[in-house]
Amino acid sequence: MAPHPPPDVSADAADAEAIVRSRRDPAAFTEIFHRHFAAIHGYAARRLGVDAADDIAAETFLAAFRKRGRFDPARGSVRPWLYGIATRLIGLHRRAEGRRFRALARTPADHFEDGHEELVTARVTAGGAGAELADALAGLPRGDRDVLLLVALADLSYEEVGQALGLKTGTVASRLHRARRRLRESLGGTHRALMVEESPA
Repeated sequence: MAPHPPPDVSADAADAEAIVRSRRDPAAFTEIFHRHFAAIHGYAARRLGVDAADDIAAETFLAAFRKRGRFDPARGSVRPWLYGIATRLIGLHRRAEGRRFRALARTPADHFEDGHEELVTARVTAGGAGAELADALAGLPRGDRDVLLLVALADLSYEEVGQALGLKTGTVASRLHRARRRLRESLGGTHRALMVEESPA
């Protein structure tokens, strides 16, 4: 896999500036909403479905607005901070997510909705796993699944995942390695190494 692209420093700086400005001018927070809402909504939809994603995305930005006074640009950029909030909210629906993946595992491959399994399969494994992958994802521990899907669906680097979840980079790497191994075992060893191979930052 190609090296992870470097972060867009100008975008990160603009986000941080908007957050700081929003502390005295709350309307400035709309810049954060407009820049990141679609991505956060898409991430939530791929994990919980479109209906739940509407609520998760709205709650993510409401929580971010309320916590904007505590955001510290020195500890990371706005993007992983938002994904961390969204992931914690998704965690409150972990049973629903498990049911969703198991339901998808029972769905014939030609009935999969575009944008979920196709994306997960293309980004997480080297070959199409379809229903088997959905079932394997359902069986992962929540922490391992969070790390794997933040890399595969949100395209976060190891460092950004660490910022999102409050983990050390080494912990992110070990969880991702464990998740890949468990997926390979669940898939019967018939699929090549996972595509989200990269070196920790």
